[in-house]
Amino acid sequence: MSKLLLSLLSGLVFGLGLIVSGMSNPAKVLGFLDLAGAWDPSLALVMGGAIGVAMPAFWLAGRRSTALLGEPLQLPASRRIDRRLLLGSLAFGAGWGIAGFCPGPALVSLLAGQPKAWIFTGAMLAGMLLFEVLERRKLSAPA
Repeated sequence: MSKLLLSLLSGLVFGLGLIVSGMSNPAKVLGFLDLAGAWDPSLALVMGGAIGVAMPAFWLAGRRSTALLGEPLQLPASRRIDRRLLLGSLAFGAGWGIAGFCPGPALVSLLAGQPKAWIFTGAMLAGMLLFEVLERRKLSAPA
């Protein structure tokens, strides 16, 4: 089976999982994030299931140098918690809490034709572009 076909199949399974679990429904996500109001704990089961699947996969990946399809396997090596990580995490969480979307579910919702997903995805792409511009400017600045 080709890498492209396996990538497509993996993406379809992931997207279907997001739809079935409710992660592509911003109202459900916001209900989960609303700890002080009408909290909906059901997405905690989704996250717990994802962690349960990911933990052994990451454990196995940490002991390999190549992916199952033969490509080089590159896992993050840094365990440092720095200012950039904290600020990025805060920005991600704020965007998720305001919109009810994070990148994966936003793309699934975009393809499902949800208008809010178009706005979120546009803002996400603008943020990615801004980051890229700032990073390139930082790298090209004299030391």
